[in-house]
Formats: sequence, structure tokens, C-alpha cells
Amino acid sequence: MVRTFVLADLITLGNAFCGTGAVLASMSYVASSDRGSVWAALVLLPLALVCDALDGAVARWRRRSSPLGADLDSLADIVSFGVAPAALGFALGLRGGWDSVALCFFVACGISRLARYNVTAAALSDESGKVKYYEGTPIPTSLALVLVLGIAFAQGAVGDALWLGHMTLGPFDFHPLTLMYVASGALMVSTFRIPKP
Repeated sequence: MVRTFVLADLITLGNAFCGTGAVLASMSYVASSDRGSVWAALVLLPLALVCDALDGAVARWRRRSSPLGADLDSLADIVSFGVAPAALGFALGLRGGWDSVALCFFVACGISRLARYNVTAAALSDESGKVKYYEGTPIPTSLALVLVLGIAFAQGAVGDALWLGHMTLGPFDFHPLTLMYVASGALMVSTFRIPKP
């Protein structure tokens, strides 16, 4: 299988590597409270975005793609821009029962959005094969959530000090800040048309 990889595929795997590293760094913070782990996650996720942008550019430049390219890209994206931001949110204090439901909803929306894109890309393409627009916000827009969390972390607004506090709703705790994940997920599965550059 490795022999079928082209340079763009290796860059895509770099995206997945960065996303997985961010998940592990978030877990390390939960286990050790080492602030360096969060900073590592906050650096790795933008690096994942760089890889996500570069893989397509390299494939076009080299005029070589592999049969695995599109699937590799989607799988890497769900790790880096779905699971990793959710793990980071959990690590920084979104740990109530309702928070977990919201974070799972966000990841499920990201998976659904990528699946819809893969299924409809051919139908949305123009004569050159380029997709004209995105339906729903692209999953890398979840880095806006990471930015918010990064600012909160830098200001010490994590754990019990999270912005907007928390409340108990029925059997579970809920942090209103988690609603930004719900909004992001809903926008990903929306039918808004966003022109693709």
C-alpha cells in the first residue's frame, strides 16, 4: 500500500499526525495538568491546517493523485478538525454530561459533513473538475473554536473558571460555552452554500 502513496498523501498523513498529536497532548493535560501539553495542541492544530491546504496544492502542482487521496483527506480532517478540537474542549473543562453530548454532536456533524462532501463532490464540480461551492461550513472552520479555547487558556479561564460558568440541568452539568460546538456542528451540516476559492 505504501508504494501507492504520492507526496500529497504523505502531507495528508502529516495532517492526521498533527491532529492525533493534539488529541494525545489534550489527554496528557488531563492526566498531568502540564500547561505545555495544551500549548503543543494549540500549535499542532494550525499545523494540521497547513498540511490540509498543502496536500491539494501539491497534488495539483505535481499533477499526481492517488486513489486514496480523497478518503485519506477526509479521515485526516475528522481527526484534526473534529476529534481533536472536541478533545481539547474536554481537556480544558467542558466535562459535564451535557457538554459530552454536545462534543459528540459536533464530531458527528463533522463526519456527516465530510461524508456529504465526498458523495456530492462530483455533482457539484464544474467542467474542470473543481467543486464550485461548499455545502455547509468546511470542517477546518472548527479552528475558530480552538482559537477561542486558546485565548481562554492564556487567560486562565479553564476548568472551574471557564467563561460563562456552568449550571446543572437535570442529572448533568452544562457549560454554556459548549454551545459554540453545537453551533459549529449545525453550520457544518447546514445547506448554506459557501463559494470555494
